[in-house]
Amino acid sequence: MFQARGEKNWYIPDGYIPPDSTGALTSHESICVLNCSSEEALIRITIYFEDREPIEEILVVVQGRRTKHIRTSSLMKEGASIPIGVPYAIEVQSDIPIIVQYSRLDSTQAENTLMSTMAYPLK
Repeated sequence: MFQARGEKNWYIPDGYIPPDSTGALTSHESICVLNCSSEEALIRITIYFEDREPIEEILVVVQGRRTKHIRTSSLMKEGASIPIGVPYAIEVQSDIPIIVQYSRLDSTQAENTLMSTMAYPLK
Protein backbone atom coordinates (compact mmCIF):
# COMPACT_ATOMS: atom_id res chain seq x y z
CA MET A 1 0.00 0.00 0.00
CA PHE A 2 1.21 3.49 -0.86
CA GLN A 3 2.22 5.59 2.13
CA ALA A 4 1.85 9.38 1.80
CA ARG A 5 5.18 11.19 1.76
CA GLY A 6 5.57 14.58 3.37
CA GLU A 7 3.32 16.75 5.47
CA LYS A 8 0.45 19.14 4.85
CA ASN A 9 1.78 22.11 6.89
CA TRP A 10 5.23 23.67 6.50
CA TYR A 11 6.85 26.81 7.95
CA ILE A 12 9.80 28.98 6.88
CA PRO A 13 10.48 31.67 9.49
CA ASP A 14 13.35 33.49 7.69
CA GLY A 15 12.37 35.09 4.42
CA TYR A 16 14.22 38.07 2.91
CA ILE A 17 14.61 39.03 -0.74
CA PRO A 18 17.95 40.89 -0.97
CA PRO A 19 17.50 44.34 -2.52
CA ASP A 20 20.70 44.30 -4.59
CA SER A 21 22.33 41.99 -7.10
CA THR A 22 25.70 41.99 -8.82
CA GLY A 23 26.73 40.28 -12.02
CA ALA A 24 24.40 38.17 -14.14
CA LEU A 25 22.50 36.48 -11.28
CA THR A 26 19.54 38.14 -9.57
CA SER A 27 19.13 37.68 -5.81
CA HIS A 28 16.00 35.64 -5.15
CA GLU A 29 14.30 33.04 -2.97
CA SER A 30 12.29 29.97 -3.86
CA ILE A 31 9.85 27.65 -2.15
CA CYS A 32 10.74 24.25 -3.63
CA VAL A 33 7.82 21.80 -3.53
CA LEU A 34 7.94 18.07 -4.26
CA ASN A 35 4.63 16.30 -4.80
CA CYS A 36 5.24 12.52 -4.81
CA SER A 37 1.51 11.73 -5.03
CA SER A 38 -0.27 11.03 -8.30
CA GLU A 39 -2.86 13.66 -7.25
CA GLU A 40 -2.34 17.38 -7.78
CA ALA A 41 -1.63 19.41 -4.64
CA LEU A 42 -3.52 22.63 -3.94
CA ILE A 43 -1.20 24.82 -1.90
CA ARG A 44 -2.18 27.88 0.13
CA ILE A 45 0.68 30.22 0.99
CA THR A 46 0.55 32.91 3.69
CA ILE A 47 3.27 35.56 4.00
CA TYR A 48 3.75 37.10 7.46
CA PHE A 49 5.47 40.43 8.19
CA GLU A 50 6.82 42.21 11.26
CA ASP A 51 4.80 45.40 10.82
CA ARG A 52 1.81 44.73 8.54
CA GLU A 53 -1.01 42.29 7.97
CA PRO A 54 -0.18 39.03 6.19
CA ILE A 55 -0.82 38.27 2.55
CA GLU A 56 -3.08 35.22 2.80
CA GLU A 57 -4.44 32.48 0.56
CA ILE A 58 -1.99 32.72 -2.33
CA LEU A 59 -2.97 29.63 -4.32
CA VAL A 60 -0.49 27.45 -6.21
CA VAL A 61 -1.10 24.07 -7.85
CA VAL A 62 1.63 21.43 -8.07
CA GLN A 63 0.77 18.59 -10.40
CA GLY A 64 1.05 14.99 -9.26
CA ARG A 65 4.51 13.41 -9.31
CA ARG A 66 6.08 16.80 -10.07
CA THR A 67 8.23 19.46 -8.47
CA LYS A 68 7.68 23.21 -8.58
CA HIS A 69 10.10 25.98 -7.67
CA ILE A 70 8.09 29.04 -6.68
CA ARG A 71 10.02 32.30 -6.62
CA THR A 72 8.72 34.29 -3.69
CA SER A 73 9.05 37.53 -5.69
CA SER A 74 6.36 36.17 -8.05
CA LEU A 75 3.77 35.59 -5.30
CA MET A 76 0.88 38.04 -5.51
CA LYS A 77 -2.63 38.36 -4.11
CA GLU A 78 -4.94 41.18 -5.25
CA GLY A 79 -1.94 43.36 -6.20
CA ALA A 80 -0.09 42.76 -2.92
CA SER A 81 3.37 41.23 -3.16
CA ILE A 82 6.41 40.70 -0.94
CA PRO A 83 8.48 43.88 -0.76
CA ILE A 84 12.19 43.58 -1.51
CA GLY A 85 14.48 44.07 1.48
CA VAL A 86 11.76 43.37 4.08
CA PRO A 87 11.92 40.37 6.46
CA TYR A 88 9.00 37.95 6.23
CA ALA A 89 7.98 34.38 7.09
CA ILE A 90 6.11 31.77 5.08
CA GLU A 91 3.37 29.28 5.90
CA VAL A 92 2.70 26.58 3.28
CA GLN A 93 -0.48 24.51 3.62
CA SER A 94 -1.41 21.72 1.23
CA ASP A 95 -4.51 19.59 0.83
CA ILE A 96 -2.25 16.50 0.46
CA PRO A 97 1.18 15.68 1.91
CA ILE A 98 4.10 17.39 0.13
CA ILE A 99 7.78 18.06 0.83
CA VAL A 100 9.01 21.67 1.08
CA GLN A 101 12.52 23.07 0.84
CA TYR A 102 13.54 26.73 0.88
CA SER A 103 16.41 28.29 -1.07
CA ARG A 104 17.94 31.78 -1.22
CA LEU A 105 20.45 33.06 -3.78
CA ASP A 106 22.20 36.15 -2.45
CA SER A 107 24.18 37.85 -5.19
CA THR A 108 24.65 41.17 -3.39
CA GLN A 109 28.42 40.60 -3.57
CA ALA A 110 30.63 39.24 -6.35
CA GLU A 111 30.96 36.02 -4.30
CA ASN A 112 27.44 34.61 -4.58
CA THR A 113 25.86 32.73 -1.69
CA LEU A 114 23.32 29.93 -2.02
CA MET A 115 21.47 28.81 1.09
CA SER A 116 19.01 25.96 1.15
CA THR A 117 17.21 24.26 4.02
CA MET A 118 14.23 22.04 4.65
CA ALA A 119 11.17 23.89 5.84
CA TYR A 120 9.77 22.99 9.26
CA PRO A 121 6.98 20.41 8.95
CA LEU A 122 4.09 20.33 11.41
CA LYS A 123 1.88 17.28 11.81
